Amino acid sequence: MKIIDLLKSPKVCVSCELFPPKKGSELEHAQEIVRTIAIQGVDYMSVTYGAGGTAVGKSVALVSEIERCGVPALAHLTCVGADEGKIEGVLDQLKDAHVENVLALRGDLPQGQDHPLGDYAHASDLVKKIKSYGDFCVGGATYPEGHPEAAGLDEDLEHTKMKVEAGCDFLVTQMFFDNSMFYNFMYRLLAKGIQVPVVAGIMPVTNLKQIEKIFTLSGTPVPAPLRAMAERFADHPAALKQAGMAYAIGQIVDLIANGFTNIHIYTMNKPEIIGGIRSNLSEIIRC
Repeated sequence: MKIIDLLKSPKVCVSCELFPPKKGSELEHAQEIVRTIAIQGVDYMSVTYGAGGTAVGKSVALVSEIERCGVPALAHLTCVGADEGKIEGVLDQLKDAHVENVLALRGDLPQGQDHPLGDYAHASDLVKKIKSYGDFCVGGATYPEGHPEAAGLDEDLEHTKMKVEAGCDFLVTQMFFDNSMFYNFMYRLLAKGIQVPVVAGIMPVTNLKQIEKIFTLSGTPVPAPLRAMAERFADHPAALKQAGMAYAIGQIVDLIANGFTNIHIYTMNKPEIIGGIRSNLSEIIRC
């Protein structure tokens, strides 16, 4: 099933993201996580690709398992440093696994490198390639606070528009923690003429180390309520996890109440996260 059909439905669509294991011996455990989450009733699952495609085999194995569970899979694909043959090889594997949905990403530049190498300089170039190579539904990433490498949000929105014009069917946002900032971003998208479905990316922050890493790497300003939560429960891991879940659920309820019904949860491979969220939103999702 193509994800664009789910996103255009008036029903609430809740998805989650998984990452492949670093060690081959852990693949069976990751596949068990897929089966556990599938039982909980998510609408689709995405699987990350790994830096430079280092985990491509495990990624394909996970998306294959997702499809076997009767859930649509969204396979991430990055192009930084990749040549055309490598990209076509991965797309052939996805076709063989009956995967119809791909999230096209440039990927992070290797340390010390200041410009992309390979046959694809931008995610928009990868979008064009995927669209020309098969009947794939293609998604792209978008950044409510602007990509870290962009000179500003306007420049980043121009890059987003290029992805859509290249054939991107929908967009998934980077995680955000301030809904008012997201709503402002959506107005700016519409002002640029970007009207494809946008999936709101939400990450439940469940431990202090996670909070520190997110804001150090992204440079995202910490909303005052989230900062207060982290400081209040820093010495109580179980309480911080519960508070982080509650914060994310509050964001999702607010989004749905304001008409944004496509939600993507960054779960860090924890079935209890997506299970807890769906349980708390059970009646809201049915509305």
